[in-house]
Amino acid sequence: MTSRETLTRQEALQHFHEFLPALPSYGAARNQVQPAYGNVSRLSASIRFRTLLEDEVIETTLEHHAFESVEKWLQEVCWRRYWTGWLAQHPEIWTRWRRNVRTLHEELSAERLARAEAVMAGKSGVACMDAMARELIATGYLHNHARMWWASFWIHVERLPWALGADFFFRHLLDADPASNTLSWRWVAGLQTAGKAYVVRLSNIKKYAPHYLTGNPAGHERLADDAVSAVFIREDAVIKTPHQTVPISVTQPVGRFGFWLHPDDLTPEIGPLAELRPTSIAACWSERVYREKYRLSEQRIIALRTVLGDGLARASVHFECPSLTLNGDDPVAAVCAWAVEQQLVQVIGFAPMVGPVQDMIPRLKEGLGKLGIPLTLVRRPSDATAFSFASAGFFPFWQQMRRHLTVLQA
Repeated sequence: MTSRETLTRQEALQHFHEFLPALPSYGAARNQVQPAYGNVSRLSASIRFRTLLEDEVIETTLEHHAFESVEKWLQEVCWRRYWTGWLAQHPEIWTRWRRNVRTLHEELSAERLARAEAVMAGKSGVACMDAMARELIATGYLHNHARMWWASFWIHVERLPWALGADFFFRHLLDADPASNTLSWRWVAGLQTAGKAYVVRLSNIKKYAPHYLTGNPAGHERLADDAVSAVFIREDAVIKTPHQTVPISVTQPVGRFGFWLHPDDLTPEIGPLAELRPTSIAACWSERVYREKYRLSEQRIIALRTVLGDGLARASVHFECPSLTLNGDDPVAAVCAWAVEQQLVQVIGFAPMVGPVQDMIPRLKEGLGKLGIPLTLVRRPSDATAFSFASAGFFPFWQQMRRHLTVLQA
């Protein structure tokens, strides 16, 4: 893990305030892939786990800068919420992707799997792409432009299944989340916007990241502008699911209740749950599941451990109650055991996003239900607003979000 990662809340806040003066120039500078990444915020991992909240970033930005001068920055902050809200209406895509990853490992030929492993290991023979793959493995990070180039190389040059490439990113990117990662790969593949794929061009890399091309030119002819053509993939129609109504507030329960903390939202001391007074707080995850089912890299495991520990420590201080980490083979069983041991009459937490945490909710509700303990999940009001805008493409979403944020600044 590099020293530039800002996983804890204190690190994220400090780094954000240091980057704040540069926000008006962000739009013009962000596409350049600088070796030290000084032109981008490197806050994506903090925002993904919500050790730093989008609401805080937006509010602080608008306190210091006029909207028009930082609009591109605000767009980028809101992209993650857009993807999250869009996937919430199409959760089948997450389920289908995870199924495809398993199926491809079982059914793809040994030769194709070997090639996929070589490309992921930075041994494709295309020097600049191999440098990007090795950087991702070593640091857990790639500039967004480099992510797009590498994904396009995987799909449109190597002609490998997009689902396996998305899995490679998901296993290594410290900021990887189900929505941004899956849907961005689908966009590059031409699945997210019908008939529109992203094709890597050598001229684009020369313009924005020439340092990737210095020294070793091996294989770069495969990326020549006239050498790459899009591979269009067909898939079954995606079914749209209506927005689920999730409460945006909860009143203080009568009796002993617990707060369940998970990696999708790790700043409970700010927002709709901040005034509650729980009996106990538990951060729940399964290192074994993340290692075996999702095959996350060691850096990803360390990052999860770090952000959960940071969130739990802050929550324990804010809510003035005992806290503990539940890290067992079966997180559902662990939460249920905690609820019984603490004699809880209710468990409250933030509603997780589509992905690994949300996948366990049906079993968790069933397990707690058998004990007579209801599970209450709450959505941040700002999420509910943003998600309601995410019913089509990003720019219709941004038109509505822009009006909403302009009102907030007025």
